[in-house]
Amino acid sequence: MEADMLLDEDSRHLLAILTPHDSPPMHEVDIHVLREAMESRFPDREREAVATVDDREVVTPHGNVPVRVYRPSPAGVLPVLVYFHGGGWVLGSLETHDAICRSLANEAGCVVVSVQYRLAPENPFPAGLEDCRAVVRWVRAAAGELNVDGNRVAVGGDSAGGNLAAVVANCNRDEKAPPLCHQLLIYPVIDVEQATDSYRENAEGYLLTAAGMKMFWDLYLGESSGAESPLASPALQSDLTNLPPATVLTAQYDPLRDEGEIYADRLRDAGNRVALRRWDGVFHGFVGFADRLQKGKEAILFCAQRLRESFDE
Repeated sequence: MEADMLLDEDSRHLLAILTPHDSPPMHEVDIHVLREAMESRFPDREREAVATVDDREVVTPHGNVPVRVYRPSPAGVLPVLVYFHGGGWVLGSLETHDAICRSLANEAGCVVVSVQYRLAPENPFPAGLEDCRAVVRWVRAAAGELNVDGNRVAVGGDSAGGNLAAVVANCNRDEKAPPLCHQLLIYPVIDVEQATDSYRENAEGYLLTAAGMKMFWDLYLGESSGAESPLASPALQSDLTNLPPATVLTAQYDPLRDEGEIYADRLRDAGNRVALRRWDGVFHGFVGFADRLQKGKEAILFCAQRLRESFDE
């Protein structure tokens, strides 16, 4: 049986479109070509309506960071989710994750601030992380202007964005900043070692490959010593106490599955509240295709419910 036959029917059909049999392996494709391919998947999609969408720039010590602010309703002081897009720290943009952010804003009843952090390899670790941390600080400082509740700030992201959200949550605690109310980690990148069973089981055939992920890590870390730092690899974080409640989503046929689940278990063992859910029959990135995959839609609703619960506490 071919590997993709293990996927559910919708995922199998979508994967065949995304990765034709004659396409070269991800790690052999120039990153500029990969960027163009990722961007080209999204422009023609129907955009879910929200009350307002505002493109802005956040002034930071390292330059201006573009953000997109989604508001589900015009009135009221709302909680806020600061969202970091996936793409291996190398790909992705405000556009590629526009649909996810619109859906989360509407379903969770919160403002979503999507962050266009600097990408590697042009800007390797820790540049993107610095941008994400700066935007969280800005959201709190500009809460009145944004008409959001600065005491109800969550962070979230998918894949590499989930990595950034986890690290931002850890840093926020360490710098004794006002507590975040949630961390939403959608199939997050957690461990630079790539040594889990899911890496061996799902090394090829499910969109994200083990070799592709190694390429992303290499481009992100560059010449830095980040491979030894919990600021890059949250698996190296020794102290996971006193962190915000977490929602961790994983996909059955994803190299990153096990490291996300191990991290969720460690968060729980450290005394944090954790909701961990594995979605069977799907591959890495499935939430980004919620318009085509029923399980992607279900995952968005699950995430939104968890955010609502944290915002309401």
